[in-house]
Amino acid sequence: MDFLLVVLVMFMVIGGGIYLARRSALTRQANERRELESQLGAVKRVAEEDVTKFGEELQALDTDVAGHALDEPMQQDYTRALDAYEDAKSSLDAVTKPDEIKHVTEILEDGRYAMACVKARVAGRALPAKRPPCFFNPQHGPSTENVSWSPPGGTPRDVPACAADAERVKVGADPYIRTVAVGAQRVPYWQGGPAYQPYYQGYYNSWRGSDMLTGMMIGGLLFGGGDLFGGIGEGIGAIGEGIGGMFEGIGDGIGGIGEGLGDMFDGFFD
Repeated sequence: MDFLLVVLVMFMVIGGGIYLARRSALTRQANERRELESQLGAVKRVAEEDVTKFGEELQALDTDVAGHALDEPMQQDYTRALDAYEDAKSSLDAVTKPDEIKHVTEILEDGRYAMACVKARVAGRALPAKRPPCFFNPQHGPSTENVSWSPPGGTPRDVPACAADAERVKVGADPYIRTVAVGAQRVPYWQGGPAYQPYYQGYYNSWRGSDMLTGMMIGGLLFGGGDLFGGIGEGIGAIGEGIGGMFEGIGDGIGGIGEGLGDMFDGFFD
């Protein structure tokens, strides 16, 4: 009788542990779902602001283009910018998780360069060099040069900047930094946390590994001087291996319990 009581208690303990683990997992999933929805709403609003501003600049571009004969190259750039606006809106509407925001900002990055080309053609200037967006605010469009800049409490680094921000940095003034809401405060977008990583990755993804971004830090992530995304992939792979090992160990432990119970029953019936 004592032996059966021990076995019963063991099964109750194991069952209770499984129940508590399952309940904890469900609670964690619910919390993660709520957090994801909150993050998605915040980063989606930021991307929507970028799309809206791009649309407003396109409207202003209409005025600049009016009265000018559109040759084929100008028409192609203008159409490309207009298509980018429509594609960015459609992509934004289709977003269901923060990681998908990068598709929106990738489109905007290309559209802003097309817009810069139209402006240059209208003004009779040479086409701008294809460069990364302004680091301080990707809404400013393609950068014109790299400048040495130190974040508060940080070390100097070369970052791509638009003409206006480059001039401000050179004379010791603060650049016009794109800020986002985090809780009750606004912080530079690169300090917005993991939810905003896809936002700026979309703007700079096509430039990773470029000499123009060597040593540039965004949100603690290094662009250039190595494969940022490859490093992330390796890290995730290592985590996956660790989790796999953990579950394998749990499986071995349960198997050991089963074997022990089997030996106990064998001894009982013997």
